[in-house]
Amino acid sequence: MTGPLASLQVIEFSGLGPAPLAGQLLADLGADVITIDRKSAPADRTDINRRGKRSVALNLKSTDGLAVAKALLSQADILIEGFRPGVMERLGLGPSDCPERLIYGRMTGWGQTGPWAETAGHDINYLAMTGALHAIGPADQPPVPPLNLVADFGGGTMFLLLGILSAVIERGVSGKGQVVDAAMVDGVPALMGLIHGMLARGTWQNARGANWLDGAAPFYRCYACADGKYISVGALEPQFFAELVAKAGLPVPDGVAQNDTAHWPAQSAAFAEVFKRKSRDDWMALLEGSDACAAPVLDFSEAAAHPQNAARDVFYEEDGVTQASPAPRFSRTQATRPTSPPAVGGDTDDILGTLGYDAKTRARMRDEGALT
Repeated sequence: MTGPLASLQVIEFSGLGPAPLAGQLLADLGADVITIDRKSAPADRTDINRRGKRSVALNLKSTDGLAVAKALLSQADILIEGFRPGVMERLGLGPSDCPERLIYGRMTGWGQTGPWAETAGHDINYLAMTGALHAIGPADQPPVPPLNLVADFGGGTMFLLLGILSAVIERGVSGKGQVVDAAMVDGVPALMGLIHGMLARGTWQNARGANWLDGAAPFYRCYACADGKYISVGALEPQFFAELVAKAGLPVPDGVAQNDTAHWPAQSAAFAEVFKRKSRDDWMALLEGSDACAAPVLDFSEAAAHPQNAARDVFYEEDGVTQASPAPRFSRTQATRPTSPPAVGGDTDDILGTLGYDAKTRARMRDEGALT
């Protein structure tokens, strides 16, 4: 493995969503990530969250399967799990069952504590509980979930990774691991310092579609073009707004200040009429290369081909599947481009072999259902 995390070994207990992405991003940057799966299955080239990982299929309710898991953890730096509180403890794999130096990463929506800790939920629910969802969407419509990017992956995966890598640094001082309790309802509010600050200053209204960054401002929103496609504008600063107005020929009445919210609805409507006069690509031919802060709204099939993305190899294709290149980038320890995900459980024999289980023992364990 190459990349800045090539010295780390990670054991990921297979699940869905934020925890697998955390494992994938660690693997992208060179960590040796082994997933412990419930049952073997053929390789799935579309399961991008499995790229760069190895897989062992174990029955953790069997004595031998549990012993293999503990043997792997005895050599690992990091554990990642995304189950409800108490699941790992009931398996005999809770923090107290693991080596003291292990960093134990726990990913949940509600956290390990609190009255909702053992309740099911999804991104939209966690986002709703933080106040963030209330602020997203048109003023006269229900709130709109921003895919599952904000709670699952922003407040979840990214804070799990921040916690894990912080614990790795601290372990270099103390020599000890610790539990990282990453909860989406903790992470999302931590992303909202700017909004909380504006609320405190009275410069953000507690209403959807009425603010600087939520689509109300005529200079920070998307507009439909003549071909039915969209252009995004984000000309927040006065000099960028002035350039957008000048290049696009947008109507701004004399004496109307950019941030005079009383004029925003009428100005948005006037801008919308102008943007409908040209196609998206015609607008970009006019605005590209300027500081008007405009960009085309691309669909998934268009994004990889855009010259800026292509120049940086933001996306690549592996076995017919378009996916993101490893990020971020490093000057000395750049990670290699991952290949297609392997079969689930496909590395079981190799992994157990390195732990000292010979072929005869592995065959017995399969017969007895410890290896699945």
